[in-house]
Amino acid sequence: MDRLVNTVRPYSWGSVTAIPELLGQAPTGEPQAEMWMGAHPGAPSRIDRGQGPTPLNEVIAADPEGELGAECVAAFGRELPFLFKVLAAGTPLSLQVHPDLRQAREGYADEERRGIPRNAPDRNYKDDNHKPELICALGPFEGLCGFRPADESAELIAALDVDELKPYADLLHAHPEDAALREMLTAVLGADRAELADGLARAVAAAERLGAGDGPHAATYAACAAAAHHFPGDPGFLAALLLNHVRLNPGEAMYLGAGVPHAYLSGLGVELMATSDNVLRCGFTPKHVDVPELLRVVRFEPGDPAVLRPEPDEPDVEEVYSTPVSEFRLSRYALAPGSTPARPSGGRPQILLCTAGSLLLSESRGGGELTLERGQSVYLNASDQVEISGEGTVFRATVSL
Repeated sequence: MDRLVNTVRPYSWGSVTAIPELLGQAPTGEPQAEMWMGAHPGAPSRIDRGQGPTPLNEVIAADPEGELGAECVAAFGRELPFLFKVLAAGTPLSLQVHPDLRQAREGYADEERRGIPRNAPDRNYKDDNHKPELICALGPFEGLCGFRPADESAELIAALDVDELKPYADLLHAHPEDAALREMLTAVLGADRAELADGLARAVAAAERLGAGDGPHAATYAACAAAAHHFPGDPGFLAALLLNHVRLNPGEAMYLGAGVPHAYLSGLGVELMATSDNVLRCGFTPKHVDVPELLRVVRFEPGDPAVLRPEPDEPDVEEVYSTPVSEFRLSRYALAPGSTPARPSGGRPQILLCTAGSLLLSESRGGGELTLERGQSVYLNASDQVEISGEGTVFRATVSL
């Protein structure tokens, strides 16, 4: 087992305090948005096996089967198929969607053929992989996820009582529902910002008033208005009103599949995803928005976002967050004093992150021990077998085979 040294990414939307508090460090005064745990070449974790700190991706590349296991290599290739993060949103992230695997491969190949540099601001596909992801709240967490019923969105917009927006509400009454949502989003993203500016400003002000009331959609109005203040004049405000507003309590999670529009608004959580950087944005952003490609990727399917809660995995003390993907699997162990030690199954790569308490990791072979405090993480390769004891909470990221 190897203790990880991880990189914290200072994106502008990050919280100044949440990740430093988790790590037991003093804030730097700068936003700290994401702590990456894994082997992504953009910010690989580092381990030290006696030759000095070495990026985890280099360690895996030197012996893929030894590190990942033959079964994992056969299923996903010679790289760690997941990226584990701590995410701390101090201000809203952009409204975005991720492609499915076919779309990612087609889009990546097309942009490679056209010679678009991978670091170009108008590049959509940085790699050829999909990016399903799971966010699990460590504290109160707020976000937007998936389309709400079109008629309900029409009511939300109509209640703002802004004449310029009435045509958008009318679009949402068309049938079938998926066509109505597509037409509405197309109209919003294609609107002239200068012409929309005055009506949009009055709509945000109206949402703020409604958000301060006690109506059934007060929380949605408040969340969308608060996000809009960070992006003045951005039509993403109207796109946000199409989406379900979700509040997660600590320990609750939300799964985001391909084509599902979403945004994280605030809070601290652990995030687990397939290793990819493919993001198509549709609002609340100064970055490139490729409308035709976005419309090709979005799934215009309304539905209630399911809030996931961990399910016991007998006979162990492990609690699992069930998702329909195999590239990653998230679970947690919440160990009370005197409780049965946890014994994560081996034969695959895994990363353990302590989010509360103090835990002792003991190797089943070799007799080594390692203490894991709050905010610390460890990498286990396919041959590592450990027992976890003590008092605290540890999240486990691995693959599902």
